[in-house]
Amino acid sequence: MDADHLAGARSLVALSAAAGVLVAAGAFAARDQWPWPRPAARTAPAAEWLAEEVDTLRSGESLATLFSRQGIEGFSLSPGSSHWFDPRRLRPGVVLSFQRRPADLLPLQVILRTGADQRVTLRFGADGWHAVAEPVAWRSESVVLGGQIVTTLSDALADEAPAESLMAADRVRLAWDLADIFAWQVDFSRDLRPGDSFRVVAERLVSEDGEVRLGRVLAGELTVGGVTHEAYRWTAPDGQTGFFDAAGRSLRRAFLLAPVQFRRISSRLSSARLHPILGILRRHEGIDYAADPGTPVMAAGDGIVTQRGWSGGYGNLIELRHANGIVTRYGHLSGFAKGIAAGVRVAQGQVIGYVGSTGLATGPHLHYEFRVNGKPRDPRSADLGTGMPVPLAQQRDFDLARAHLTALLSPGSLYAANDGDRPESAPTAGAGS
Repeated sequence: MDADHLAGARSLVALSAAAGVLVAAGAFAARDQWPWPRPAARTAPAAEWLAEEVDTLRSGESLATLFSRQGIEGFSLSPGSSHWFDPRRLRPGVVLSFQRRPADLLPLQVILRTGADQRVTLRFGADGWHAVAEPVAWRSESVVLGGQIVTTLSDALADEAPAESLMAADRVRLAWDLADIFAWQVDFSRDLRPGDSFRVVAERLVSEDGEVRLGRVLAGELTVGGVTHEAYRWTAPDGQTGFFDAAGRSLRRAFLLAPVQFRRISSRLSSARLHPILGILRRHEGIDYAADPGTPVMAAGDGIVTQRGWSGGYGNLIELRHANGIVTRYGHLSGFAKGIAAGVRVAQGQVIGYVGSTGLATGPHLHYEFRVNGKPRDPRSADLGTGMPVPLAQQRDFDLARAHLTALLSPGSLYAANDGDRPESAPTAGAGS
């Protein structure tokens, strides 16, 4: 048989087989049977269409008032919902989403955020509105930023961090966080110069709703006057977290370089300063930090409150007693932090009062004194103590975490602001997270 006849024969066989299958299928179908497993029916439910109306809680109004504005009278929570939700604690500006079916008067549900990490859904029932709280999931990414300082660290971060990387407020906060981390090594009011540089690895948190906010600083490098200062976040097995240098020594010292976030130093220690109000030469036994009224004032070190109240030319004054004969004073305060009283123990960095201009002061500033055995000293040249090292038993774990963060800080990990991509993501360091 030649090739043409063979091909024709094969076609006839195939057609006959296909016809047989169709006939058999028709027979089974007529008996409401099927010769092989029939796939389960996949009928996708039609998505329920909900109309959404958004409203905002205004200053001075209750949730019942807002619901009334939406045509819903007599708002009340079901008895079991108070465990999840307290309407009295809502702050003005909270946004509520009222979601209704087209034909319904009452909303099917009302959704609001009670905080960055919680969402509450309200649904109406026979005994009132039922509240169900659920966590808002945030994923963590590592964003790496760096550049040169021309004017201030805050301006440098604003220049180097693109808007899609971190919001403007978060970039300002990041600058303050770095200033806090290096507060024992660098005087940010006078040490920074054009040409100094920085690198920082920080967490960027992204919610399931696409919100972005700044998380923790994981590591940083600050080069000032040719000297590079390093900081690596580390959490010990007992849960204590701090920043350490490359050798594993804590950056924390017994005292802060400055106990307030200030604009400038308006006056230093002097044996004969012309007093701005009295107009006479007098000793000035502290440092004046010009700052905005109400700026928080922190305890420079761990200590005990020995004085809190009015003290003549000091105005509102707080005095703290520390170890080794050291006393610190904080004058011209506008007020005192809650709980600050004589005999109370305070921790380094704890807010104890607020910048003001009480007493003999021409403007808002903090008058800060650092006294050793009764004698005034310049805190910026005093021995502020040495940093405690990572315990030897934990050194290997610290070195592994530091090596990971060092790799992120390298130039190859740096996010190029002009490439239009999102910053590189990386896991945070194990025990150092």
